[in-house]
Amino acid sequence: MKKMPRDEERIDDLLWRNLKIIQNPKWFCFSLDAVLLASFATLRPGDRVVDLGTGTGVIPLLLSARHKTTRIIGLEIKEEVAEMAQRSVALNGLTNCIEIMMGDVKSASVLLGKGRFDLVVSNPPYALAGAGKISDSSIKAAARTEILCSLEDVIREAALLLNSEGRFAIVHRPTRLADIISLMRNYRLEPKRMRFVHPGPEKEPNLLLVEGIKNGKKEVHVQSPLYVYQKPGVHSEEMKGIFNGEILTEEW
Repeated sequence: MKKMPRDEERIDDLLWRNLKIIQNPKWFCFSLDAVLLASFATLRPGDRVVDLGTGTGVIPLLLSARHKTTRIIGLEIKEEVAEMAQRSVALNGLTNCIEIMMGDVKSASVLLGKGRFDLVVSNPPYALAGAGKISDSSIKAAARTEILCSLEDVIREAALLLNSEGRFAIVHRPTRLADIISLMRNYRLEPKRMRFVHPGPEKEPNLLLVEGIKNGKKEVHVQSPLYVYQKPGVHSEEMKGIFNGEILTEEW
């Protein structure tokens, strides 16, 4: 498999443990959302993990840096995007622990098997179908808007994929908090840990991190706010640590 970038592609540094990623700026590039989710999710040695809607494969790459014994499947519906993610995995020499598969999130449990996984993560499309302008690029549109899968599809399939007491972690917009909590509980994924991400101390949150346990007891811990910037143009000390590979998770 050819590992080097092709026309319109580039190789970017992920910062964590010298990892690299191949990206096509005309499609989309990974964002802070993916970095935060990879840092937030509870990951244990030997976990079997699925990333639903993996895109460029950034989350599997970052998770692999946390535990080399982890086995991760990244599921991506767009063939050309999945192929690029596969080349990124090969570029980093991680084909022994990361597998990129082409497939539909809506049928993930059929493709991968029910009850087989310890952790499912997802950075899904944020915008509801029909809300706002949809990109002319089918790849951008699928990444940003619930065209090919909905929030409920992601949560339903995560619940089916997980074993009893398996964990589900998601990054989304705070405006969808009620939907996330309601859907997770409908599918027996009890929210246990939640954190709001703010651009700065005086700003409203613009991201939300939630982690739940399948068949868990009803109790959620809201963690202290995470501020991306401590002042304009200056990252907070916590964000500096995250960019250096520190993790946001706490043991159950």
